[in-house]
Amino acid sequence: MQSPLPSGFGAATTAAEAIAGIDLTGKHAIVTGGYAGLGLETARTLRDAGARVIVPARDMAKARKALEGEADIHVMPMDLADPSSIDAFAQQVLDRGEPLHLLINNAGVMACPLERDARGYERQFATNHLGHYQLTARLWPALRRANGARVISVSSRGHRYSPVVFDDPHFERRAYDPWLSYGQSKTANILFAIGVDKRGKADGIRSFSLHPGAIVTDLARYMSVDDMRKFGAIDDDGKPVVDLNAGMKSVPQGAATSVWAATSPMLNSKGGEYLEDCDIAPILDDATVEAADLRHLHGVRPYAIDPDAADALWELSELQTGVRLG
Repeated sequence: MQSPLPSGFGAATTAAEAIAGIDLTGKHAIVTGGYAGLGLETARTLRDAGARVIVPARDMAKARKALEGEADIHVMPMDLADPSSIDAFAQQVLDRGEPLHLLINNAGVMACPLERDARGYERQFATNHLGHYQLTARLWPALRRANGARVISVSSRGHRYSPVVFDDPHFERRAYDPWLSYGQSKTANILFAIGVDKRGKADGIRSFSLHPGAIVTDLARYMSVDDMRKFGAIDDDGKPVVDLNAGMKSVPQGAATSVWAATSPMLNSKGGEYLEDCDIAPILDDATVEAADLRHLHGVRPYAIDPDAADALWELSELQTGVRLG
Protein backbone atom coordinates (compact mmCIF):
# COMPACT_ATOMS: atom_id res chain seq x y z
CA MET A 1 0.00 0.00 0.00
CA GLN A 2 0.85 3.69 -0.49
CA SER A 3 3.33 3.30 -3.30
CA PRO A 4 2.97 6.18 -5.81
CA LEU A 5 2.51 4.90 -9.36
CA PRO A 6 3.27 7.55 -10.87
CA SER A 7 0.02 8.26 -12.69
CA GLY A 8 1.16 10.99 -15.07
CA PHE A 9 -1.31 13.41 -13.50
CA GLY A 10 -0.73 16.02 -10.82
CA ALA A 11 -2.08 18.90 -8.78
CA ALA A 12 -3.07 20.89 -11.88
CA THR A 13 -5.13 18.06 -13.37
CA THR A 14 -8.84 18.84 -13.74
CA ALA A 15 -11.74 16.43 -13.32
CA ALA A 16 -12.39 16.43 -17.07
CA GLU A 17 -8.74 15.59 -17.76
CA ALA A 18 -8.74 12.81 -15.16
CA ILE A 19 -11.67 11.04 -16.82
CA ALA A 20 -10.76 11.71 -20.46
CA GLY A 21 -11.37 8.66 -22.66
CA ILE A 22 -13.43 6.79 -20.04
CA ASP A 23 -17.01 5.83 -20.98
CA LEU A 24 -19.45 5.40 -18.09
CA THR A 25 -22.51 4.70 -20.22
CA GLY A 26 -24.81 2.32 -18.35
CA LYS A 27 -23.12 2.97 -14.99
CA HIS A 28 -24.94 4.21 -11.90
CA ALA A 29 -23.38 6.57 -9.38
CA ILE A 30 -24.31 8.27 -6.11
CA VAL A 31 -22.51 11.44 -5.01
CA THR A 32 -23.30 12.72 -1.52
CA GLY A 33 -23.10 16.49 -1.35
CA GLY A 34 -23.36 16.48 -5.13
CA TYR A 35 -25.16 19.80 -5.39
CA ALA A 36 -22.40 22.18 -4.29
CA GLY A 37 -18.66 22.69 -4.63
CA LEU A 38 -16.56 19.62 -5.34
CA GLY A 39 -19.55 17.30 -5.18
CA LEU A 40 -21.38 19.21 -7.89
CA GLU A 41 -18.31 19.18 -10.14
CA THR A 42 -17.87 15.45 -9.49
CA ALA A 43 -21.52 14.68 -10.28
CA ARG A 44 -21.42 16.67 -13.51
CA THR A 45 -18.16 15.09 -14.62
CA LEU A 46 -19.45 11.54 -14.05
CA ARG A 47 -22.67 12.43 -15.86
CA ASP A 48 -20.78 13.94 -18.79
CA ALA A 49 -18.91 10.62 -19.12
CA GLY A 50 -22.22 8.79 -19.46
CA ALA A 51 -23.19 7.81 -15.90
CA ARG A 52 -26.64 8.22 -14.38
CA VAL A 53 -26.10 10.06 -11.10
CA ILE A 54 -28.19 10.28 -7.95
CA VAL A 55 -27.53 13.12 -5.53
CA PRO A 56 -28.97 12.65 -2.03
CA ALA A 57 -29.75 16.02 -0.48
CA ARG A 58 -30.57 17.36 2.95
CA ASP A 59 -31.71 20.68 1.44
CA MET A 60 -33.91 19.65 -1.48
CA ALA A 61 -34.73 23.20 -2.57
CA LYS A 62 -31.05 24.15 -2.75
CA ALA A 63 -30.20 20.93 -4.57
CA ARG A 64 -32.96 21.32 -7.15
CA LYS A 65 -31.90 24.89 -7.85
CA ALA A 66 -28.23 23.93 -8.23
CA LEU A 67 -29.05 21.00 -10.52
CA GLU A 68 -31.83 22.61 -12.53
CA GLY A 69 -31.52 21.57 -16.15
CA GLU A 70 -28.87 18.93 -15.43
CA ALA A 71 -30.06 15.84 -17.30
CA ASP A 72 -29.33 12.42 -15.78
CA ILE A 73 -28.61 13.87 -12.33
CA HIS A 74 -31.48 13.01 -10.01
CA VAL A 75 -32.08 14.46 -6.55
CA MET A 76 -33.50 12.42 -3.68
CA PRO A 77 -33.94 13.41 -0.01
CA MET A 78 -31.45 12.21 2.61
CA ASP A 79 -29.76 13.67 5.68
CA LEU A 80 -26.51 12.05 6.81
CA ALA A 81 -27.25 13.14 10.38
CA ASP A 82 -30.60 11.31 10.40
CA PRO A 83 -30.28 7.48 10.45
CA SER A 84 -33.92 6.92 9.44
CA SER A 85 -33.41 9.24 6.47
CA ILE A 86 -30.38 7.24 5.36
CA ASP A 87 -32.33 3.99 5.60
CA ALA A 88 -35.26 5.41 3.60
CA PHE A 89 -32.98 6.70 0.85
CA ALA A 90 -31.06 3.44 0.60
CA GLN A 91 -34.25 1.41 0.43
CA GLN A 92 -35.54 3.52 -2.45
CA VAL A 93 -32.30 2.89 -4.31
CA LEU A 94 -32.37 -0.83 -3.60
CA ASP A 95 -36.02 -1.07 -4.69
CA ARG A 96 -34.96 -0.02 -8.18
CA GLY A 97 -33.04 -3.27 -8.51
CA GLU A 98 -30.16 -1.55 -10.27
CA PRO A 99 -26.46 -2.08 -9.64
CA LEU A 100 -24.48 0.72 -8.00
CA HIS A 101 -21.10 1.09 -9.65
CA LEU A 102 -19.82 4.25 -7.96
CA LEU A 103 -20.52 5.57 -4.47
CA ILE A 104 -18.75 8.87 -3.80
CA ASN A 105 -18.96 9.73 -0.08
CA ASN A 106 -18.20 13.42 -0.57
CA ALA A 107 -20.47 15.39 1.78
CA GLY A 108 -19.20 16.69 5.08
CA VAL A 109 -18.92 19.43 7.65
CA MET A 110 -15.72 21.13 8.80
CA ALA A 111 -14.64 22.74 12.08
CA CYS A 112 -18.14 23.51 13.33
CA PRO A 113 -19.03 24.41 16.93
CA LEU A 114 -19.84 21.51 19.24
CA GLU A 115 -23.21 20.01 18.31
CA ARG A 116 -24.73 16.62 19.06
CA ASP A 117 -27.37 14.61 17.29
CA ALA A 118 -30.32 12.89 18.94
CA ARG A 119 -28.05 9.97 19.88
CA GLY A 120 -25.60 12.28 21.62
CA TYR A 121 -22.99 11.80 18.90
CA GLU A 122 -20.68 14.69 18.01
CA ARG A 123 -21.71 16.23 14.71
CA GLN A 124 -18.51 15.96 12.65
CA PHE A 125 -17.84 12.31 13.48
CA ALA A 126 -21.53 11.47 13.08
CA THR A 127 -21.91 13.19 9.71
CA ASN A 128 -18.53 12.73 8.08
CA HIS A 129 -18.06 9.12 9.14
CA LEU A 130 -21.01 7.35 10.78
CA GLY A 131 -23.54 8.64 8.24
CA HIS A 132 -21.43 7.44 5.34
CA TYR A 133 -20.73 4.14 7.08
CA GLN A 134 -24.47 3.52 7.43
CA LEU A 135 -25.20 4.60 3.85
CA THR A 136 -22.51 2.32 2.43
CA ALA A 137 -23.64 -0.64 4.51
CA ARG A 138 -27.28 -0.19 3.48
CA LEU A 139 -26.31 0.07 -0.20
CA TRP A 140 -24.04 -2.99 -0.05
CA PRO A 141 -26.41 -5.27 -2.03
CA ALA A 142 -26.47 -2.76 -4.92
CA LEU A 143 -22.68 -2.41 -4.80
CA ARG A 144 -22.28 -6.18 -4.88
CA ARG A 145 -24.71 -6.37 -7.80
CA ALA A 146 -22.39 -4.20 -9.91
CA ASN A 147 -19.73 -6.93 -10.17
CA GLY A 148 -17.13 -4.19 -10.02
CA ALA A 149 -17.89 -1.19 -7.82
CA ARG A 150 -15.85 1.54 -6.18
CA VAL A 151 -16.56 3.32 -2.92
CA ILE A 152 -14.70 6.62 -2.60
CA SER A 153 -14.29 8.51 0.68
CA VAL A 154 -13.34 12.17 0.43
CA SER A 155 -10.98 12.73 3.34
CA SER A 156 -8.51 15.59 3.84
CA ARG A 157 -4.92 16.41 4.67
CA GLY A 158 -6.61 17.62 7.87
CA HIS A 159 -6.51 13.98 9.02
CA ARG A 160 -3.06 14.93 10.33
CA TYR A 161 -4.68 16.88 13.15
CA SER A 162 -5.85 13.77 15.00
CA PRO A 163 -6.16 9.98 14.96
CA VAL A 164 -9.47 8.42 15.94
CA VAL A 165 -9.66 8.61 19.72
CA PHE A 166 -11.48 5.35 20.31
CA ASP A 167 -12.08 5.80 24.04
CA ASP A 168 -13.76 9.21 23.52
CA PRO A 169 -14.73 9.80 19.88
CA HIS A 170 -17.57 12.17 20.79
CA PHE A 171 -15.69 14.50 23.16
CA GLU A 172 -17.61 13.45 26.23
CA ARG A 173 -14.55 13.39 28.51
CA ARG A 174 -12.18 15.81 26.77
CA ALA A 175 -12.39 19.43 25.75
CA TYR A 176 -13.92 19.94 22.33
CA ASP A 177 -11.69 21.37 19.64
CA PRO A 178 -13.32 21.81 16.19
CA TRP A 179 -10.09 21.06 14.31
CA LEU A 180 -9.24 17.98 16.36
CA SER A 181 -12.78 16.79 15.74
CA TYR A 182 -12.47 17.44 12.01
CA GLY A 183 -9.11 15.68 11.88
CA GLN A 184 -10.51 12.66 13.70
CA SER A 185 -13.42 12.40 11.27
CA LYS A 186 -11.09 12.66 8.26
CA THR A 187 -8.83 9.94 9.69
CA ALA A 188 -11.99 7.86 10.05
CA ASN A 189 -12.70 8.36 6.33
CA ILE A 190 -9.30 6.89 5.46
CA LEU A 191 -9.65 3.94 7.84
CA PHE A 192 -13.18 3.34 6.56
CA ALA A 193 -11.90 2.96 2.99
CA ILE A 194 -9.50 0.28 4.20
CA GLY A 195 -12.36 -1.47 5.98
CA VAL A 196 -14.65 -1.35 2.95
CA ASP A 197 -11.94 -2.72 0.68
CA LYS A 198 -11.13 -5.57 3.05
CA ARG A 199 -14.78 -6.65 3.22
CA GLY A 200 -15.73 -5.94 -0.37
CA LYS A 201 -12.89 -7.01 -2.63
CA ALA A 202 -14.08 -10.61 -2.88
CA ASP A 203 -17.30 -9.23 -4.41
CA GLY A 204 -15.50 -6.76 -6.67
CA ILE A 205 -16.04 -3.78 -4.36
CA ARG A 206 -12.85 -1.71 -4.08
CA SER A 207 -12.41 1.43 -2.03
CA PHE A 208 -10.12 4.45 -1.85
CA SER A 209 -9.86 7.63 0.21
CA LEU A 210 -8.37 10.93 -0.87
CA HIS A 211 -7.42 14.52 -0.18
CA PRO A 212 -8.95 16.70 -2.91
CA GLY A 213 -6.79 19.75 -2.21
CA ALA A 214 -7.74 22.94 -0.39
CA ILE A 215 -10.59 24.67 -2.19
CA VAL A 216 -12.76 27.55 -1.02
CA THR A 217 -16.29 26.15 -0.95
CA ASP A 218 -19.26 26.18 1.42
CA LEU A 219 -17.36 23.63 3.54
CA ALA A 220 -15.42 26.58 5.00
CA ARG A 221 -18.57 28.36 6.23
CA TYR A 222 -17.52 28.09 9.89
CA MET A 223 -14.19 29.82 9.26
CA SER A 224 -13.97 33.58 9.72
CA VAL A 225 -12.68 35.82 6.94
CA ASP A 226 -9.58 36.53 9.04
CA ASP A 227 -8.93 32.82 9.51
CA MET A 228 -9.30 32.20 5.78
CA ARG A 229 -6.84 35.00 5.03
CA LYS A 230 -4.34 33.61 7.55
CA PHE A 231 -4.68 30.20 5.96
CA GLY A 232 -4.05 31.72 2.55
CA ALA A 233 -7.43 30.62 1.22
CA ILE A 234 -8.60 34.07 0.13
CA ASP A 235 -6.75 37.19 -0.94
CA ASP A 236 -7.13 40.74 0.38
CA ASP A 237 -10.17 41.24 -1.85
CA GLY A 238 -11.85 38.13 -0.47
CA LYS A 239 -11.40 36.12 -3.66
CA PRO A 240 -10.43 32.41 -3.52
CA VAL A 241 -6.71 31.76 -3.97
CA VAL A 242 -5.49 29.17 -6.45
CA ASP A 243 -1.86 28.37 -5.61
CA LEU A 244 -0.83 24.82 -6.36
CA ASN A 245 2.44 25.23 -4.48
CA ALA A 246 0.39 25.77 -1.31
CA GLY A 247 -2.18 23.09 -2.16
CA MET A 248 -4.87 25.64 -3.07
CA LYS A 249 -6.88 24.42 -6.07
CA SER A 250 -9.76 25.45 -8.27
CA VAL A 251 -12.97 23.43 -8.05
CA PRO A 252 -12.26 21.48 -11.29
CA GLN A 253 -8.78 20.65 -9.97
CA GLY A 254 -10.19 19.73 -6.56
CA ALA A 255 -12.69 17.26 -8.01
CA ALA A 256 -10.06 15.55 -10.15
CA THR A 257 -8.79 13.07 -7.55
CA SER A 258 -12.33 11.94 -6.65
CA VAL A 259 -13.09 11.32 -10.31
CA TRP A 260 -9.74 9.58 -10.89
CA ALA A 261 -10.25 7.39 -7.81
CA ALA A 262 -13.70 6.38 -9.02
CA THR A 263 -12.84 5.60 -12.63
CA SER A 264 -9.14 5.15 -13.37
CA PRO A 265 -8.12 1.74 -14.76
CA MET A 266 -4.72 2.33 -13.12
CA LEU A 267 -6.38 1.39 -9.83
CA ASN A 268 -8.10 -1.78 -11.03
CA SER A 269 -5.81 -4.12 -9.08
CA LYS A 270 -5.54 -1.90 -6.01
CA GLY A 271 -7.69 -0.98 -3.04
CA GLY A 272 -7.58 0.76 0.32
CA GLU A 273 -5.03 3.40 -0.66
CA TYR A 274 -5.14 7.09 0.25
CA LEU A 275 -4.74 9.35 -2.79
CA GLU A 276 -3.59 12.91 -3.48
CA ASP A 277 -3.20 14.82 -6.76
CA CYS A 278 -4.50 11.89 -8.82
CA ASP A 279 -1.93 9.44 -7.50
CA ILE A 280 -1.26 7.23 -4.50
CA ALA A 281 0.18 9.36 -1.71
CA PRO A 282 3.38 8.55 0.19
CA ILE A 283 3.51 7.80 3.93
CA LEU A 284 4.51 10.67 6.19
CA ASP A 285 6.77 10.12 9.17
CA ASP A 286 6.24 12.07 12.39
CA ALA A 287 9.45 14.08 12.07
CA THR A 288 8.42 15.39 8.66
CA VAL A 289 4.99 16.43 9.92
CA GLU A 290 6.36 18.26 12.94
CA ALA A 291 8.91 20.21 10.90
CA ALA A 292 6.70 21.26 8.00
CA ASP A 293 3.82 23.59 7.21
CA LEU A 294 0.64 21.52 6.86
CA ARG A 295 -0.17 23.29 3.59
CA HIS A 296 2.98 22.00 1.94
CA LEU A 297 2.83 18.40 3.12
CA HIS A 298 1.91 15.52 0.86
CA GLY A 299 1.09 12.11 2.25
CA VAL A 300 -0.75 10.15 4.89
CA ARG A 301 -0.03 9.60 8.57
CA PRO A 302 0.69 5.98 9.54
CA TYR A 303 -2.13 5.94 12.11
CA ALA A 304 -4.63 6.60 9.32
CA ILE A 305 -3.68 3.44 7.39
CA ASP A 306 -3.27 1.09 10.36
CA PRO A 307 -5.30 -2.07 9.57
CA ASP A 308 -5.92 -2.75 13.27
CA ALA A 309 -7.33 0.75 13.70
CA ALA A 310 -9.49 0.18 10.60
CA ASP A 311 -10.96 -2.96 12.18
CA ALA A 312 -11.50 -1.15 15.48
CA LEU A 313 -13.32 1.66 13.67
CA TRP A 314 -15.53 -0.83 11.86
CA GLU A 315 -16.51 -2.46 15.15
CA LEU A 316 -17.19 0.96 16.71
CA SER A 317 -19.31 1.95 13.71
CA GLU A 318 -21.39 -1.22 13.92
CA LEU A 319 -21.95 -0.62 17.62
CA GLN A 320 -22.87 3.04 17.34
CA THR A 321 -25.15 2.73 14.31
CA GLY A 322 -26.56 -0.74 14.96
CA VAL A 323 -25.94 -1.45 11.26
CA ARG A 324 -24.01 -4.38 9.83
CA LEU A 325 -23.33 -5.44 6.27
CA GLY A 326 -26.22 -7.33 4.77
